[in-house]
Amino acid sequence: MIVINELLKSSNWISGLQWLFFIFTNIVIIPITVGAAFELSPNTIVNMLHLSFIVTGLACIVQAIFGHRRAIMEGHSGLWWGVILTLCSSAVAQGMPLSLLGGSLTVGVIITSILTFLMGITGVGPRIAKLFNPAVMGAFMFLFGCQLVGIFLKGMLGIPFGNQAQSVQIDIAVSLLSIAIAIIVILISVKAPSSIRRYGLLIGIIGGWIIYAIIFRPENAVSAGTSLGFELFPLGKPAWDIGIIVTTVIAGLLNTANTFGSLKGTEELYNVKTTNSEYRASFTITGIFTFIAGIFGLVPNSPYVSSIGFLSQTGIIKRIPLVLGGFMFLVIGLIPPIGSFFSQLPLSVGSAALFVSYLLLFNSSLNFFKQVEFNTVNIYRSAIPIFVGVVIMTLPATYFVSIPSVIRPVLSSGLLVGIILAILLENLIKWDRYGDIGKNHKENEDSLNIENSKELELK
Repeated sequence: MIVINELLKSSNWISGLQWLFFIFTNIVIIPITVGAAFELSPNTIVNMLHLSFIVTGLACIVQAIFGHRRAIMEGHSGLWWGVILTLCSSAVAQGMPLSLLGGSLTVGVIITSILTFLMGITGVGPRIAKLFNPAVMGAFMFLFGCQLVGIFLKGMLGIPFGNQAQSVQIDIAVSLLSIAIAIIVILISVKAPSSIRRYGLLIGIIGGWIIYAIIFRPENAVSAGTSLGFELFPLGKPAWDIGIIVTTVIAGLLNTANTFGSLKGTEELYNVKTTNSEYRASFTITGIFTFIAGIFGLVPNSPYVSSIGFLSQTGIIKRIPLVLGGFMFLVIGLIPPIGSFFSQLPLSVGSAALFVSYLLLFNSSLNFFKQVEFNTVNIYRSAIPIFVGVVIMTLPATYFVSIPSVIRPVLSSGLLVGIILAILLENLIKWDRYGDIGKNHKENEDSLNIENSKELELK
């Protein structure tokens, strides 16, 4: 009876509509960009978009009711998305067929789904969580932001995803419109009243899309379908490139940082500590949806750390609005004409809006680093992972051709290398014992200065 009363409240449906907007702006661009990177047909991309809406909506509902039982969005992981697009660019540069890359990714994702599921039912999540201390999470958030913002900036400049074009050039007209959209979204986020600010991304996408259509008059590549058609292994049939599979599994294990970050980050909002059963339920459900992603060519799921900002901004921490928002998103996916319409979203417009959204990952990184006491000695614990990771991100994919193919995909990803270095440095070295070296050095200097002053006075 209580549930029925909650469903009848108009305030919960309005809040659910806000969740729908939030889910939409985070999800809609991902299957489109992945489809473009793998050079899939427009019809295949539309079908993947339909399925993304259905799977994401269902995942949000299941996690909120049976999983961690919090209002945290569950959707396509940004870490996975960044790694997949980076591997696409590397594959093209190194002459690897996209079908081989896609097939190997499929195998890696399925293996990861099994490991994640086992992680859930065995309850080892809390033990793994100890590896991701504030310094690791700070480095992860910073490098994660660098990679995603780099992807969005590339889309804003009109550069094709996956570098399919023979000669890639910046599209000046598209770039100017994208920059204008980004500036407008930032102004809304900074200057607008809170009632409008929460819709900044949606305003940027809808307004930018209309302006784009007026200026560039794009042709509709796909007509609205009348039925749903889902294809198994659209990225490529299962293949066995060991380097890609190993990279995919490592990415999947590191993707657990999203679960730890979102659950730990919402503890203060809910005034609770995450229990072992909540970790187990969350990982088990994520593992199931990761398997679904693997066989249907979708980007695997994880809880969204960015949900923390949404909850803090709106103040709505009840689960029922998320469930309603997920239900509406699922319904959109079940109606083919709507999915076909959304597939026409220009990548430059969506990239501009999300470029602004993911700049806030810098703030998340700073919040984690505030929990670490740095000095001139232990600064290496974070400086090494961040600088090495960022530098690798800037290197052309062709630089890594000389590295053995088994480890090449891992070493060519600045995000993965940075996170691995952060975990190793934090868990192999006891940095606390070096915490007072800088302080002692300063005390010795002060003592020496006092002695010198006394000597001068005596003279």
